[in-house]
Amino acid sequence: MTLPLILSPEVAAAKSEGAAIVALESTIITHGMPYPQNLETARLVEDDVRQSGAVPATIAVMDHAIHIGLTDAQLEALAQAKNVAKLSRADLAVCLATGGTGATTVAATMICAHLADIHVFATGGIGGVHKGAEETFDISADLQELSATPVTVVGAGAKAILDLPKTLEVLETLGVPVIAYGQPAFPAFWSRDSGLPAPLQLDEPAQIAAAHKMRGDLGLPGGQLVANPIPHEAEIPAATLAPMIAQAQAEADAQGIAGKGVTPFLLQRLFELTEGATLTANIALVRNNARVAAQIAQHLRA
Repeated sequence: MTLPLILSPEVAAAKSEGAAIVALESTIITHGMPYPQNLETARLVEDDVRQSGAVPATIAVMDHAIHIGLTDAQLEALAQAKNVAKLSRADLAVCLATGGTGATTVAATMICAHLADIHVFATGGIGGVHKGAEETFDISADLQELSATPVTVVGAGAKAILDLPKTLEVLETLGVPVIAYGQPAFPAFWSRDSGLPAPLQLDEPAQIAAAHKMRGDLGLPGGQLVANPIPHEAEIPAATLAPMIAQAQAEADAQGIAGKGVTPFLLQRLFELTEGATLTANIALVRNNARVAAQIAQHLRA
């Protein structure tokens, strides 16, 4: 069958020329920040990829098709769209079949990137095991996707609102390489050091690309998580955030917020509690991840 993929003119040209391409998710646009800051950030991240030697491919679902790369007009329309579905593996096909508009999470972006033969994806941070998961079983589909889909994902670790030790345990069980970039510690999204050692450390994009290729040669399923720490000047220390995260989590529990609603609620409360500092840090880390992903993509092309 013909896959429902539509490549933007820029991505189509990159494909024909054999250029390096970096996939980008779209939930950061529709669910991560308000308009027009979401549009400004999306454009900045795309330009960071271009300036680092690769072509950006922001992925979204619109009009029965997976769009691999968006034109500037499409990017602006998505940034202003209302009631956009937040798509993961479970609901991607339904959104496509019904003609809905959907923004892709880490899991869905990995699936779509793989369908388009794109091997590197830059995001903010992955989902993982939520605190209290031993009772709620609230575990992000991102972890299973990393074990199944052969895409290298560059993020600033896992979101700091999660249970990071359990997240690392699940990733280990699933056989996902967790590679800290340039340091021995596993980063915690807004903070460079979670207090946990990373299972693996690599310091050069070429090494990460070589590991990606070797997994393919060995026939190992799944991708890699590259945990790229937020730049020093942009980080918020973990000790500063810890009591705020605990407060936000307690409020979510008190209000009965669960499932897909937990992450956006916690991120919004932390934005309020830090007086906007988390959003500033989020933009800095996403841009940093885009630049590193572009370097890895260039080595994969070689």
